[in-house]
Amino acid sequence: MSMSKKHFIELADEIRRYNAIAKRLEGLPFLESQIMVLADFCAGQNPAFKRQRWLDYIDGKVEPNGGKVKSEKLTAPRIERHWSRGR
Repeated sequence: MSMSKKHFIELADEIRRYNAIAKRLEGLPFLESQIMVLADFCAGQNPAFKRQRWLDYIDGKVEPNGGKVKSEKLTAPRIERHWSRGR
């Protein structure tokens, strides 16, 4: 049985979660070499695997389907507006 896009996203999500926890706890995140080995494995499982999109998703550069990440930065005036709405 080959892996599907859903499996690739789930694997990337787990890597992202692990890396976030490792960063908070000053642990070791996945190394680039480890992620590349996993990318090679995924590519071997499904010829439609989009390696660069998957890597970019792990890095937080794109959404799971490849779209740009919407970054909503809360600047000081935006924070004030946000909290002045009764929150």
